[in-house]
Amino acid sequence: MSQFYPRLTAAEAAAHIDNAQTVAFSGFTAAGAPKAVPKAIAERAKQAHAAGQPFRIGVMTGASTGKSLDGALAQADAVLFRTPYQSDPDLRKSINEGRTAFYDMHLSMMPQAVRYGFLGPVRWAVVEASDISKAGEITLTSSVGAAPTFCRVADKIIVELNRFHPASLRGFHDIYEPEDPPYRNPLPLFRPSDQIGSPTIKVNPQKILGIVETDMPDETGSFGEISPTTAQIGENVAGFLTAELKRGLIPKSFLPIQSGVGDTANAVLHAMGQRSEIPMFEMYTEVIQDAVIALMKQGKVRFASGCSLTVTNAVLRDIYANLEFFRSKILLRPQEITNSPEIVRRIGIISINTAIEVDITGNVNSTHVLGRSMMNGIGGSGDFARNAFLSIFTCPSTAKGGKISTIVPLVSHLDHSEHSVQVIVTEQGVADLRGKSPTERAKTIIENCAHPEYRAILRDYVAMAGHSHSPQTLSAAFGMHLVFGKSGDMRTVNWSNFK
Repeated sequence: MSQFYPRLTAAEAAAHIDNAQTVAFSGFTAAGAPKAVPKAIAERAKQAHAAGQPFRIGVMTGASTGKSLDGALAQADAVLFRTPYQSDPDLRKSINEGRTAFYDMHLSMMPQAVRYGFLGPVRWAVVEASDISKAGEITLTSSVGAAPTFCRVADKIIVELNRFHPASLRGFHDIYEPEDPPYRNPLPLFRPSDQIGSPTIKVNPQKILGIVETDMPDETGSFGEISPTTAQIGENVAGFLTAELKRGLIPKSFLPIQSGVGDTANAVLHAMGQRSEIPMFEMYTEVIQDAVIALMKQGKVRFASGCSLTVTNAVLRDIYANLEFFRSKILLRPQEITNSPEIVRRIGIISINTAIEVDITGNVNSTHVLGRSMMNGIGGSGDFARNAFLSIFTCPSTAKGGKISTIVPLVSHLDHSEHSVQVIVTEQGVADLRGKSPTERAKTIIENCAHPEYRAILRDYVAMAGHSHSPQTLSAAFGMHLVFGKSGDMRTVNWSNFK
């Protein structure tokens, strides 16, 4: 029904956006992210810069996006600030070089921060849709993210109507925005399959500047093959959950699973699918990946509630070819609903996320390399970890061919404190931290999760720290990081140099 709105080229739409304005884009990962308009904005920025004129915009999204959005804008030096999460290498470089201000945020808090006005006025919302009605009902594509809030608060809306995604996606989205304080009501969601909102975003048609028609697949990349390391991490997680079931610490009917995105997450889900002891389960998560769809077709996953379908295009085409099969099995929601601490705590989620490094008392760094360089952002891991029935973090025990230990005395940047972390899993084994003091945690993590080449090094650190409630010594806590900076190998640390 796009005939009810002006038709624009991407360049014509971009011409309305001015320097220093804040633009909010739909999308959660590359799924559902606009592609034509942001590339046109990037071209406009290049032309302005060539003419000696400033042109940089504030960029808000649901999470990371694709190369035509974050990538194109970063390459054009067109990003004034960015929030709340990103994964593009060019944008990451701009952030770490200080050219782009980056506000890292828990993803559940992004929409409400926008509604509260904490991040300033939003001039434009650019939203990818599979359909739009005369009455201003927008059917989204493969994600929801923060699009409902962006559309509500923005002065004007540009719609990318992407014909790659069928209009029959109506019904796959559950659009619900919580009330703002004071005295907001509880979220009426008690099971992953509960529908509590509308299938579409409803806006005033007069806010819609126009329609840019496209036919472009999502720019989601493929996941790597399961490696021996990720396979073993997956087996360790699946084995731990199986043992918890046998101990009666997880209900026999099992609990909803939240899983981070990436190769390790796919390997964990694959391993869970191979365990006959683990019954059919549901997902209440952010990102629905290839592995979830495969388990759904195998009859292992009953239902998946998420914020995006972050799957390869081959898998997405298969979903679209079998919409009626998946219609009763998938629901996409706004990120403040998928990541709501209230719901996570209520329905008892098992949370499985990825760490960059873990220290010996269970603190987790999931965002910064060597405490300095931003990778992607905290994403939704904090939303889930702090409120989960069971909070699990996974990582390989080493990086850079063994030159870096991911198990360190003290994390170089803190995202998740030891109070939010219950279980650590590497390819070496599982450290169950529940009911353990800091000293007991240190022993468990070192013996079960650290690589054998680093266990003696970490034991010596604990011995040097002496007897105290927490086995730390400020003079040497970052010794392994400092040695890596000088020699390029943490294994060369000599603790006597830090006494």
